[in-house]
Amino acid sequence: MSAIELTNVSRWYGNVVAVNDITMSIGSGVTGLLGPNGAGKSTILHMIAGFLAPSKGTLTVSGEPSWENPAIYRTLGLVPERDSVYAFLTGQQFVRATAKLHKLPDTDAATRRAIEMTDMSAAQDRRISTYSKGMRQRIKVAAALVHDPEILLLDEPFNGMDPRQRLHMMDLLAKLGAEGRVILFSSHILEEVERLSGTIQVMVAGRLAASGDFRAIRRLMTSRPHVFTVRSTDDRRLAGVLVGRPYTTAVEFSAKGGLQVRTSDFGAFCAQIATITRDNSIALRELLPTDESLESVFGYLISSQGS
Repeated sequence: MSAIELTNVSRWYGNVVAVNDITMSIGSGVTGLLGPNGAGKSTILHMIAGFLAPSKGTLTVSGEPSWENPAIYRTLGLVPERDSVYAFLTGQQFVRATAKLHKLPDTDAATRRAIEMTDMSAAQDRRISTYSKGMRQRIKVAAALVHDPEILLLDEPFNGMDPRQRLHMMDLLAKLGAEGRVILFSSHILEEVERLSGTIQVMVAGRLAASGDFRAIRRLMTSRPHVFTVRSTDDRRLAGVLVGRPYTTAVEFSAKGGLQVRTSDFGAFCAQIATITRDNSIALRELLPTDESLESVFGYLISSQGS
């Protein structure tokens, strides 16, 4: 059983459906919950954390319902998107207060460890009211980690962080995931999810639009055109050959040299391009998918959901 299981989960507010019939399993490692603002990401995290009850379906954390089950907080940490800090406290006081709430045997040691993990030692004695947005995010992460949870939920954790802070936090989350912890974070920033997550759950308009490795998702969408950059010893001749293929939808000459080939069948094109060039005595110098990124997948999913 995965650490987090959602089965046909929906959540609505009156006539507004925030999450619609979601089924997903989340295990160890880093999982990214990707989607635009309003897609239902925060609602899912709040249900997993036990703040909201599903209107329909079942949701379990470590095999138990999270709703009305405060015992899950022994093994779960949450970093909400909105500030949940007392600004008059210092960073160290805030994290230590969280350690006390968890009734840890050595609150000072736990506080020190969590603050060091998030690279906040130098600022721990300053009041949170003096912190930047990125520093506030990191001290919230420290508080969520103070009891060494097996499951960590983060809602838009990189908001307000500068590039150095962002890289440090990505390294920390990757390390925690590699240790076997369950890390689930939400984001609408494509680069964050693509860089950090081994698995993604793509949310669009309250529905689960795709799930898995983003490249695998990309290749499963055979109805979507795929764009390749192709360079060869005879681009003009190769263009003429490719135009006649049933899976080729467009061929253009690139200003930087080579061809931009748009195909409706990723697998057929990749399987046949080597044979085509060999049979026509053309040497293939470069073959690159030019849109093999999470951004292209995300854009397609949004447009297909809206159509």
